[in-house]
Amino acid sequence: MVHPGMSAIVGTPSGEFVVDGAHSARRLDAVLKALSGLSWERARQAITTGKVTVNGENARDASALVHTGNRIRINERAPGKKAEKLRELVIVHLDSAVVVVEKPAGISTIPFGDESAEEQRETLDVLLRARLTKMLGARGRPELGVVQRLDKETSGLIVFPRTIEAKKHLGQQLRVHTMHRRYLALVHGTVLGGTIRSYFVANRGDGLRGSTRNPTLGQLAVTHVELVERLHGASLITCRLETGRTHQIRIHLSESGHPLIGERVYVRRYPGPIIPAPRIMLHAAELGFVHPTSGQELRFESTPPEDIRTRLAELRE
Repeated sequence: MVHPGMSAIVGTPSGEFVVDGAHSARRLDAVLKALSGLSWERARQAITTGKVTVNGENARDASALVHTGNRIRINERAPGKKAEKLRELVIVHLDSAVVVVEKPAGISTIPFGDESAEEQRETLDVLLRARLTKMLGARGRPELGVVQRLDKETSGLIVFPRTIEAKKHLGQQLRVHTMHRRYLALVHGTVLGGTIRSYFVANRGDGLRGSTRNPTLGQLAVTHVELVERLHGASLITCRLETGRTHQIRIHLSESGHPLIGERVYVRRYPGPIIPAPRIMLHAAELGFVHPTSGQELRFESTPPEDIRTRLAELRE
């Protein structure tokens, strides 16, 4: 209950909060930050890890709007999402040499050292090993190599080798640029398409990874961009990677004036209005490679998840 003279969001010892009109139609993460004193990162983490409910329903979309009378509850003792993620993990292809899976958004491919203890227990490689053990009844730690990575917020197809020989074979395909990788993305503005070619350095001059004008100082990065559909203030595009540098698509699109929708790092120079999104709207939609042992050319496709489909539908209206 909200009383005159009290703040617009009122908390109780139980961790429940009632939202009044002053905070109606605001994003859940913004309201949670205001009522709890958490940082933006911690507020979003509480939401994405299943520790927040709105009117008794689990709420994991930080951009969802809350309204007058909504009851928000924070439960810090809520269990992690490992069991749920394990159930939801989709294995697209599995044999003795490789495994192809659909990575959900919000988890790291492998630990990078900056995750919480809970997040380190829920990286994609950890979840996949657990799933393989359950499926195959393997004893000990299933062999699983890493040849490619997807950003934490990126969803879509990724391959893991299951033998040393497969790892070498797939790694060579990446080095000579024969592995097929095409991403679906929602970006700001109208994109014309074409090939973006630059040389990446750790610091482009503003503290961020990016392109340099001196090719002798950086690593070659090549991204082929194609327009799929023009939207309201945005574009649906595909990006085919020729090289695979860290944050390559994010950097190339931002430097070309069309940052990804949901981008929060490489967006400093964008002059237009920012379109909100719960995460980076980037999905690894196609993956192809030569099988390490059979020599067969394999090609896989993945439909974008609900959050991208929802934002796409909104931008079409």
